[in-house]
Amino acid sequence: MFWPTEPVERIPPGCFEPSHCPWEPCRSHYEAAGFRFVRHGVFVRARDRRAVPRFRCRTCGRTFSQQTFAFSYYLKRAELARPVACGLLAGSAHRQLARSLGCAPSTVTRLAARLGRHALLLLTRGLGHLDGIAEPIVYDDFESFFVSQNLPCGFGTPVGQRSWFVYGLDHAVHRRAAPRRRGRKAPMHKAIEPERGAYTRAFRRVIDLLISRQHGTSPVTLVTDDHPGYRGGLRSHPQRHRVEHRVFANPTQRPSPEARRRDREMFAVDLLHSLMRHSLAHHRRETIAFGRRLNALLERGFLMAVWRNWIKLRSERRPSPATPAMRLGLAREPWSWTRLLARRLFPWRLDVPAHWMSIYRRTLITPEIGPNTRHDRVHAF
Repeated sequence: MFWPTEPVERIPPGCFEPSHCPWEPCRSHYEAAGFRFVRHGVFVRARDRRAVPRFRCRTCGRTFSQQTFAFSYYLKRAELARPVACGLLAGSAHRQLARSLGCAPSTVTRLAARLGRHALLLLTRGLGHLDGIAEPIVYDDFESFFVSQNLPCGFGTPVGQRSWFVYGLDHAVHRRAAPRRRGRKAPMHKAIEPERGAYTRAFRRVIDLLISRQHGTSPVTLVTDDHPGYRGGLRSHPQRHRVEHRVFANPTQRPSPEARRRDREMFAVDLLHSLMRHSLAHHRRETIAFGRRLNALLERGFLMAVWRNWIKLRSERRPSPATPAMRLGLAREPWSWTRLLARRLFPWRLDVPAHWMSIYRRTLITPEIGPNTRHDRVHAF
């Protein structure tokens, strides 16, 4: 997968040439071949006094600049993006990052949302460059909660069994596993009763995602435990004949040969869940930094996925300088945060799954927290 090594801001003004029109209604936004433009002056940024060239599209007549193609478009403090990304995956909460970086907590929250949207589009771009899926996919749900412990949620994580590449993320809001103990106070937030079959619907969406990325008619191998929602989701799926389902039940006794076999087959997803529990402050067992909004948890989950795929080495205990993306041929070397944030991605130019697009638009509403801000910008979409 081609991806620039230098950010757009570091390209000299005379050397930068736009590859397409950034405005979605324009025909040249999708047809990059033969894109015609004219230079339309220069403006000086007030923040860093950098000269930024402007351009005019010959198709729609609208103007844009070099900064339009940068990840830091419309950002007043672009220098915070990298430390916020590193801090979020180092176990820091938003207010801790705000105190360390000298900014408002709301600044960190908005940057975390932007980083999550960029990570979602980057993962979509990476999946589009895959030449099929040539390894078994291990799938399991990472259990956490949002708003309060009365709203548990499972985050479905399909992971490559050999490459450890995270292929996506989904969610399943479900009921509490156990009733509230007698004598405990009533919850502050009145939890809305979740619909039944959340695990089944999430598993079906993951099957749709994997089949859409598989070339030809070769089946996709899915390795799961014996959760009834997975069996039901595959049984009712119209393309179940294209899925080879391997089930390894969770043993009741340990150690045992069945437990060792289950742990060996599902090691990739168990390792990812351990990293999520260790690296993300809002998913720890005992924390006051729990997530308030389901959409924000998914955004940070996608940020964790691209960090795991392109930046973090596949194994730090073994001397193998390879990332999961390198094992799949999507990268030649480990990336840095500077490279990962080198260029802005446009959702309309990518084949984003419908469910992921609802995460990008922030239309997954959490009514327990009151008003929910959606991502419906016109110029900064």
